[in-house]
Amino acid sequence: MLLDDRQSTGSLLEVQGLKKYYFMNGSFGKLGGVKGTVKAVNEVSLSLYQNETYGLVGESGCGKSTLGRTILKLIEPTEGKVIYNGEDILQLNRHELRPYRKELQMVFQDPYTSLNPRKRIGQILEEPLAIHTIGERKERTDMVMDILRKVGLQVDHYYRYPHELSGGQRQRIGIARALVVNPKVIILDEPVSALDVSIQSQIINLLEEIQAEFNLSYLFIAHDMSVVRHISDRIGVMYLGNLVEEGPNDLLFEEPLHPYTKALLSAVPVANPKLKRERIILNGEIPSPFNPPSGCTFHTRCPFAMDKCKTEIPVKVEVSSKHFVSCHLYESS
Repeated sequence: MLLDDRQSTGSLLEVQGLKKYYFMNGSFGKLGGVKGTVKAVNEVSLSLYQNETYGLVGESGCGKSTLGRTILKLIEPTEGKVIYNGEDILQLNRHELRPYRKELQMVFQDPYTSLNPRKRIGQILEEPLAIHTIGERKERTDMVMDILRKVGLQVDHYYRYPHELSGGQRQRIGIARALVVNPKVIILDEPVSALDVSIQSQIINLLEEIQAEFNLSYLFIAHDMSVVRHISDRIGVMYLGNLVEEGPNDLLFEEPLHPYTKALLSAVPVANPKLKRERIILNGEIPSPFNPPSGCTFHTRCPFAMDKCKTEIPVKVEVSSKHFVSCHLYESS
């Protein structure tokens, strides 16, 4: 299905003005007396459509993983809405949220620490089925065996412990655990960053195969632009808790708008050794989210910063079809 066709059917998951702030009250150790607010996620809005992969990229510490966890209410939000099936799931209590846990799943970055080392793989995969009262005991075993085959593992893995598996195999178990309850949306938090390059390609291919088979939608969080380009339909770029650019895959890579996006893309290696790409080097370090710059948070590192960038927060504008950017350079477009 083409991207325009997916969007015409309406969004499956809608994130509206989501914020996650950490308030420092100055009562801890060396930080005693220091008060302030860490804006880990700052008023982010995005949509996820049926059978779409939305890639979310940015430097480490920009708030990508926090955003993913906040969407699923694994972390309590400060403000905002997450609309799924017409319901703001952030307003639901633990009991009311349980039915949505089946349809909204997550695969974590570290394939080892996300698995209980004291349980066999079969127990780990049957646990979510038991929690959601799916099937009888024998049926659950059959379902788990089937899922193991679908993620490229053998039946005998059912009886093993996590420490007996390789990193790639453990990540396949993490994917199987999310898949076993038949979800509609899976948030993938850096699912291949802890794996060898050869294993990364296998996991990416697996994700594409099961997406087609189960009609899944992905929010794919990563810092590797090459991986994101390969798997994503649309891409959002985050900087210091803010979504600074969003657009279709090809358009964002061919015509990046935000200076930060251009700098990220300039660091992606080019396969053709005869082609040379101008490297954009950003000056300075990423500002602390505890004390972010006023105005546009990127102005301290931006080569095109103007006086207004220091004081005014840029608004989100649509420069071309479905291609959005938050930057003062495009506000008159």
